[in-house]
Amino acid sequence: MTTEYIRYTLTSTPRDQFIAGYQKAAAHLQAAPECLGYDLTACEEEPSSFILRIRWKSTQAHLEGFRKGPHFAPFFAAVKPFFSEITEMRHYGPVFDWTR
Repeated sequence: MTTEYIRYTLTSTPRDQFIAGYQKAAAHLQAAPECLGYDLTACEEEPSSFILRIRWKSTQAHLEGFRKGPHFAPFFAAVKPFFSEITEMRHYGPVFDWTR
């Protein structure tokens, strides 16, 4: 499994517009077999900062499967207005995990 982290700092996009865009985009992640789950979180100390965490089967499944598949175009259309607000977009692999 690979986790993609996309960090946003909103400077020109209204917060409610950003959240609405990702609510629309979420259906396309849910429909994609390459996607194992996702969550969008907002910083409690800095309300203009968000992190989108997407869990993919693998980096290759994301880049070769999702991005070349039928769900990417509508997903991208919903989130494209926010791409200038991205401060990080990277894939991370597990090192260790502890969950209660």
